[in-house]
Amino acid sequence: MEGFSINTAKSFLGRNVNLHLKDGSVIINVLLAEIQKDEFREKALIKCVPYGRRKNAFKIPLKSIAWAELLNLNLISAGG
Repeated sequence: MEGFSINTAKSFLGRNVNLHLKDGSVIINVLLAEIQKDEFREKALIKCVPYGRRKNAFKIPLKSIAWAELLNLNLISAGG
């Protein structure tokens, strides 16, 4: 299995996912909003928006993401 690449990130844009990071931590239920390029360091960054909180967007380097798990929000809202 390949690592999380820019092509993989493009396939998850606009979807809610759990991000599994290479250090073992997990960022749960975020929307992958866009892919940005850091002009100074020439690194790809992923802009993430927590579910229901548009103001609290954050960026994470692409190379720190191990994999993403797609979420089905219909199942989450049906249980609540």
